[in-house]
Amino acid sequence: MNDPLEKNPWSALRQFTQARIALGRAGNSLPTAPLLAFNLSHAQARDAVHHPLDADVLHRQLQDAGFSTLDVHSAAPDRAHYLRRPDLGRRLSDESRDALTRLSLDPPEVVFVIGDGLSAFAASRQSLPLLQAVTKRMSDWRIGPVVVARQARVALGDEIGEILGAKLVVMLIGERPGLSSPDSLGIYLTYAPKVGTADSLRNCISNVRPEGLSYEAAAHKLHYLLTHARRLGLTGVGLKDDSDALLDAPQAQPSAIEGGDESSAREAATRLANLGASQPGIKGAPRRRQDVE
Repeated sequence: MNDPLEKNPWSALRQFTQARIALGRAGNSLPTAPLLAFNLSHAQARDAVHHPLDADVLHRQLQDAGFSTLDVHSAAPDRAHYLRRPDLGRRLSDESRDALTRLSLDPPEVVFVIGDGLSAFAASRQSLPLLQAVTKRMSDWRIGPVVVARQARVALGDEIGEILGAKLVVMLIGERPGLSSPDSLGIYLTYAPKVGTADSLRNCISNVRPEGLSYEAAAHKLHYLLTHARRLGLTGVGLKDDSDALLDAPQAQPSAIEGGDESSAREAATRLANLGASQPGIKGAPRRRQDVE
């Protein structure tokens, strides 16, 4: 009996990617196994959106790793409101705002916020390993407590950073899940955060997970951006990630950003911005992500 399964001649390439390629064919349809796998991935993506963040477990894991933590909630009272009213996820609840305002903390240079976003799986799985990877590079930084934010959108970090007096805020947030990535973490970096900050004033690193951008690679990019954002006093379209290019240069000369006066550094940043070249996985001006922001 002939095999009803028609295989693709390039199916060997599947070992290099999680993308749905070379699935084969059974008549005019997909074979049963790829179809079931698709249905499973679709269910996992839906679950990622609706699954609640276990904030207590995340706080405990962070504290066991040596991080001090704070807990906040957006103005969205529950998941249903969060999904239907993105604006509520961009501002703190009155209770959380009052709690942060009452804190007596020295203004940190940077504060990290972990938000559930559209994938609590991403926040719970990827945020701690990433934090450990980047903070080991930041011995000369004043780092504030890690803020765990529920029902959070990207812009919620602006209000948190403004209240705490942080020079920079880094939002680690669950991205909208895809059919092959239900637990992808996004990183949004903002200098001088305040309510109403435009999206063009942020930098974004996306798809942080073991199957995507590794923790070490993401930490390298984030530390590079943090270092130059602190020196230049900006993020967004004026700050580009050139870390990979610098590593590839055999005999790179010290740039104005790395050493020199601030005006030279700003001029160098402007030249970089005019080039308009971004490295894979990072954007100078993130595309409008209505599903997250």
